[in-house]
Parts: sequence; structure tokens; C-alpha cells
Amino acid sequence: MTTFEARGKHIRNPIEVRADGDDGGILVEGYAAVYNQAADIGGLFSERIAKGAFDASLARGDDVVFLINHDDLPLGRTSSGTLTLTSDDHGLKMRSRLDPADPDVARIVGKMKRGDLDKMSFAFVPEKDEWDDTGAIPARTLLQASLRDVSIVTTPAYDGTEIGLRSLKDFQAERARHNFSAARLRLSLKTSLCERTAKARA
Repeated sequence: MTTFEARGKHIRNPIEVRADGDDGGILVEGYAAVYNQAADIGGLFSERIAKGAFDASLARGDDVVFLINHDDLPLGRTSSGTLTLTSDDHGLKMRSRLDPADPDVARIVGKMKRGDLDKMSFAFVPEKDEWDDTGAIPARTLLQASLRDVSIVTTPAYDGTEIGLRSLKDFQAERARHNFSAARLRLSLKTSLCERTAKARA
């Protein structure tokens, strides 16, 4: 089972809800993610999403669902054409035209219009990231990710710390191995130089 990360508590993006046409359709638009903005992830690390981080996922046609609070109640999905996701200079934009005859939509549309449900979140599986732990707290740049869902949320839940920290620990372990190898090489070169100098003086 693939573990994904969710973002929302620390990245609260407003969503726009309005009537769409004479048939009473409801158009929902907003940014589920914003590029190049540092977010504090629970005080454990900061995170930025690189521009284009979702391009590969969008190009592959990954099936992404539009949910409420990341629960399994889809309002739309990319595979059915009821959810459209695009990437621009600002971030990951979502657009979904909801059916007002759907009882699930009817249950929440008033709350969306009032602003009770007015923030966006997203869930993803990281495919490529970079870490920098030279600052006060580690900093992560998400370079490529596979999208799982975009959600309209009330109080966004913070999730995904475990997998993020696992990635950080892998980076730190690899850097430690690299530093150990580099130190061993420097010691070997220094020893060899000392030996050659001693022979030359003999």
C-alpha cells in the first residue's frame, strides 16, 4: 500500500465557488498547491514545491479525485473529466463543475458559498525531492510528485510527517556516508603524502 502525504494545515489556499450557467451548475475553482512558498511543516521541516513538480503526474494522466476533507466521497475526478488540473506559474489550479442534483453536492454547496468550506488541500506521493539541513531546521524542496487528490477542507489535517522525515533521514544518512568516505580518502592521501615525503628525505 502506497503511503501518501497530505498538505493543508500549513498551506491554506482559498477556493472560489459560483453559479455556472443557466442549469444551476456549481463551478469550483482554486489553487490546491502554490509553488515556491515556504511552508512550516509542523515545526519539523520547511517545504517548498518547485514550479512544475506536478507536471509529470499531469502528463501521465494520473487519476486524481476531488474530495471533501480527503475522505472517500468524490465530487469529481480527472479520469471522468469532472475535475481539471492545470499547472501555471502560480501553482496547481483545480476546476470542477459540480452537479447540484447530487445530494452530496447539495449538502455542502451552501457551506462553500458561506465560506465554511473554503480552503484547499492536496495529497501526493513524493517521487523526487531535495533536502538541505544547513539552516535552523531542515528544508525540503519537492521536485516531482504524483498527485492523489485535491480536497476542499474545513480544518485541514496535518498528515505525512513520517514519510517526509523518512526522506530526510535517508538524505542525512547518505550525506554521512559521503562525508565518511571523503574523510577516509583525505586521510589516505595525507598518509600517502607523508610516506612519500619521508622516503624522499631518507
